Amino acid sequence: MNIKKSIMWSIALASLSFGSLQAADVSVSVDKNAVILNGYDAVAYFTKSSAVKGSQNYTAVHNNSIYQFSSAKNRDTFNKNPEKYAPQYGGFCAYGAALGKKFEVDGKAFEVVDNKLYVNKNAEVYEIWDKEEAKNIKTADKKWVDIKDKAASSL
Repeated sequence: MNIKKSIMWSIALASLSFGSLQAADVSVSVDKNAVILNGYDAVAYFTKSSAVKGSQNYTAVHNNSIYQFSSAKNRDTFNKNPEKYAPQYGGFCAYGAALGKKFEVDGKAFEVVDNKLYVNKNAEVYEIWDKEEAKNIKTADKKWVDIKDKAASSL
């Protein structure tokens, strides 16, 4: 095989690999670049109790989603146990899941409950969700089973 064909095959394979990462996975809430949590650092929610913007310099891939972190330390912590830090309901709004819907989140409205990360659409929705948090989590857990594999637009 000549060099030109070899390069073309390499480019084709690389684009297929990248494309599979971006393939529509309706069970996770990601942006057009496959970034979850609107780019916020999943580990910082736990360690700093704060929404800290991540960086493209520190990333990890988990469940067809690109996570961004504010430091290499947080990225490495995430990689040791991604399920611990990954948001519930695929990063969709926790209150939305309780309603049987999938809403995108701003990344700023969150809470860690029983060592699980719950994110909400925004601060206003978080306030509603928080009033009956335990009930909403229980309801969302049940409804998520039915909506997990459905497109947001079909709900």
